[in-house]
Amino acid sequence: MDVGLFAMPLHPPGSNVTETLEDDLDMLITLENLGYSEAWIGEHFTTQWENIPAPDIFIAHALAKTERMKFGTGVTCMPNHNPFMIAHRIAQLDHMAKGRFMWGVGSGGFPGDFEVFGFDPKTGEHRAMTREAIETVLMLWNDPKPGRYRTAFWDFNIPEPDDLIGLRVHMEPYQKPHPPIGVAGVSENSGTLTLAGARGWIPMSINLVPTRVIKTHWESVEEGALEAGRTPDRSQWRIAREVYIAETTEKARKEALEGTLARDFRNYFLHIMPKVRMLDAMKIDTDMPDSDVTVEYLVDNVFIVGSPDDVTAKLQKLYDDVGGFGVLLAMAHEWQPRDQWVQSMTLLVDEVMPRLNGAS
Repeated sequence: MDVGLFAMPLHPPGSNVTETLEDDLDMLITLENLGYSEAWIGEHFTTQWENIPAPDIFIAHALAKTERMKFGTGVTCMPNHNPFMIAHRIAQLDHMAKGRFMWGVGSGGFPGDFEVFGFDPKTGEHRAMTREAIETVLMLWNDPKPGRYRTAFWDFNIPEPDDLIGLRVHMEPYQKPHPPIGVAGVSENSGTLTLAGARGWIPMSINLVPTRVIKTHWESVEEGALEAGRTPDRSQWRIAREVYIAETTEKARKEALEGTLARDFRNYFLHIMPKVRMLDAMKIDTDMPDSDVTVEYLVDNVFIVGSPDDVTAKLQKLYDDVGGFGVLLAMAHEWQPRDQWVQSMTLLVDEVMPRLNGAS
């Protein structure tokens, strides 16, 4: 099992964007030095908490400051983009990365972003647009035939080539036939992950759901793979988790409940999840009352918090319960004090992961 990072990112409203971008970049440099293999960077336009609207630009900067770590958009929210434009931006970024790039795609989930671009999530049209847009990007990379491309969501033309002056839609990715594509599953029996299995894309499971939901994610991948005649590869499966480690479990739990992790859930996630009707997905038992979904409940039942021994045991149980996966993605926060976070990430890669991989 490899270990990486998923950064939404998470910064309180009112944060200085110049400073948070620098802090997030420094976080990636620190993790590369510790041996982390990859990092995924989120995209949002209207949530101040997740304040990177252009992960491709951020990744381009991170590529210049690192040497080995791979980066992925987490995700490119396709309803936010014209596919002609994003096909060119992503292909260019892939050339700049020279193999250190993965293209995460999705339909988004933040209400404000849907409102900006005129999508009503109740209709599901954002999902239809996302699938059409992905297929359009792949076409543009593979065989961009001249003509007008018009749907309910966009309208653009591909001009006839003119080799005399070099006119041609020509941009293709560095990786062939395209960079690895990743998609994230949220709900039980995720249709998105069924698509991942059918297309051979990277399946990803989000940090907010317990094992009972994550188990169904691989079932969805297998279902899609079976229908398409593919053999799914568990080593490609990424599972994101809230991870915090200290010398003792008591210390780790105290610091988690009194620090950045609890702040971000109390002040953000536990407000947004009911609004998008996702609170049930966080429950280990769907009969639980909503009032029981607290930070304390999450630390004890969903997050991976504890001493190196206890975190090793929790991750081994997660691994066994879901049948195995390839990459653990620790979630990014604006961790303070920073030295405690560095210690936590060091313990994860130096003590916990060797034990897990030795046991596997």
